[in-house]
Amino acid sequence: MTYKILLATGLAIGLSACVETIPAEPEPNPNACGAAELQFLVGQNRSVLAMMTLPAPVRVIEPGTAVTMDYVESRLNIELDAKNRITRVYCS
Repeated sequence: MTYKILLATGLAIGLSACVETIPAEPEPNPNACGAAELQFLVGQNRSVLAMMTLPAPVRVIEPGTAVTMDYVESRLNIELDAKNRITRVYCS
């Protein structure tokens, strides 16, 4: 009986060594692209963007524009409405 317990324990320990641990993904930084400092743009016309030097990469998203769902922490996104007003400034 003791032999079976030792064998079962040894197998359990041996199998546990085969389990791969996956490191936790770091939390995304919602301000990695500097969007917090650019919130004053919300409500303004798109034309103000032409006078600004924005950090790259920048994506201006017009209504109906298809955008990829990939996450790039440093990418600045600027969403526009149908009247070319800035409605949202965020990182992704």
